[in-house]
Amino acid sequence: MFNVGQMAVYPAHGVGVIESIQEKEVGGQPHSFYIMRLLDNDMIIMIPTNNAKNIGLRKVIDTKSVLDIYEILRTRPTRINTTTWNRRYRDYMDKIKTGSPLRVAEVLRDLTLLKLEKELSFGERKMLDTAKNLLVKELSLVNNMKEEEIEAQLQDILNHSDVAHASVETS
Repeated sequence: MFNVGQMAVYPAHGVGVIESIQEKEVGGQPHSFYIMRLLDNDMIIMIPTNNAKNIGLRKVIDTKSVLDIYEILRTRPTRINTTTWNRRYRDYMDKIKTGSPLRVAEVLRDLTLLKLEKELSFGERKMLDTAKNLLVKELSLVNNMKEEEIEAQLQDILNHSDVAHASVETS
């Protein structure tokens, strides 16, 4: 599925490069692993090749997905999750763990909107940063732009979209 030197995305951790494919013995049985170095923090992850898809390891997005992400960021959701902060946190964490850049964009958009209406909990602020960083890393790679440029672009989209002018609807 992946080759040495190829970029890939590991859910909730971001973009990395497959540095090698190694055979390791686990439980007396030989298993093949992708050895991936995350770009964000140089962390090394060993991913079983036969389970990579189930884990959510995926290729870096294409340009069509970039447009889909920007559309999500521009669009006001029909309802914002106004449940308790810990319930929202679990819901948003589940979206981030999917590894889907579209779900991560929803988290970024929704927390940005919620932040306009009320103070975010510490966990939500951290999650907002995580969602932003995950998108910035991948989008900068795909668009061949500096991370600072992508971050400014995302902020501009969020500031000038329906999101910035929406109000929270209670459920």
